[in-house]
Amino acid sequence: MAHQHSPQPRLSPGSNVRDTSNRAGRPATVGHSGTADRPGETDRPESVDLVRVLAPRLAHFAAVARTEHVTRAAQETGVPQSTLSRAMVRLEQDLGVDLFARRGRTVSLTPAGRTFLTSVERALGEIGRAAEEVRADADPAGGKVAFGFLHTMGAETVPGLLHTFRAEHPRVRFTLVQTYGEAMIEGLRAGDLDLCLTSPVPEAPDLFTRRLDEQKLRLVVPVDHRLAGRRRIRLAEAADEIFVTLEPRYGLRRITDGLCAEAGFRPRVAFEGEEAETLRGLVAAGLGVALLPPPPVPRPGVVELTVTAPRAVREIGVAWLEGQPDTGPVAAFKRFLLSKRGSLLPD
Repeated sequence: MAHQHSPQPRLSPGSNVRDTSNRAGRPATVGHSGTADRPGETDRPESVDLVRVLAPRLAHFAAVARTEHVTRAAQETGVPQSTLSRAMVRLEQDLGVDLFARRGRTVSLTPAGRTFLTSVERALGEIGRAAEEVRADADPAGGKVAFGFLHTMGAETVPGLLHTFRAEHPRVRFTLVQTYGEAMIEGLRAGDLDLCLTSPVPEAPDLFTRRLDEQKLRLVVPVDHRLAGRRRIRLAEAADEIFVTLEPRYGLRRITDGLCAEAGFRPRVAFEGEEAETLRGLVAAGLGVALLPPPPVPRPGVVELTVTAPRAVREIGVAWLEGQPDTGPVAAFKRFLLSKRGSLLPD
């Protein structure tokens, strides 16, 4: 059975599709089909193409609608009058709607034109606000940095870094994201983060990284634990202990598992959490032991032992997306972080 097909969409001149109408306004054939356009019929582009075609003309339409005079609108926009007139005709052709009632060079909006103008002005306003926002974010003196960091660095390290940096750059603003390493890498790739301070230092072809410092990890035990009287310990001595750890997606959990494997055992995990201080609370409650970085302030109920073997440290580094251009404030903060190599963390 044969099926009838409607005419294919056709864009007006100025688009990437050739206009097939003739200058006299007589019906023109459609290339391959051989079917004639009916007088007065307007083919409409697909929605994606329609946005692409209309966008450059919206400001011109708003100017003509506001002045109700093509000559004045042309002077206001710096566009030749003939070009502006043709653009408005093409706009109406692409929409398939009369936007203007014409009386010489004076025009007035039709009801459809007034409806369209309301949305156009709203869209142009949003574009203007977006342009101002991105320009403000890129301002070297007062722009914005989207910075990610580990939960364990949020209480002391990062506030100290920001305090020092803002002494020289008081107007730079920050969006701060506290999360685990894999989520920060996803944030870099999605464009949600400019820089991140993370551990372990990631290795990926699309990332640029610099190692800044290393942080000692300690075995944290309850204050009444059999090992609480010790100052130093080999991790193998904790092989029979119950561990509380971060969840597997966290970098510190992978480091913990790796150190325990190096010490010759696999940790028996009773609790998994998302915050180092929560784990300390679990240890204080007698629910297990944990490998953790030093706390910002001593916590009652636990004892923190230096691990002598294997060498229990985690590397802290900064990462950003390879090839990503930096705004002024991002470049300044990146230089600042790199200057902290070897002195990022307290001794």
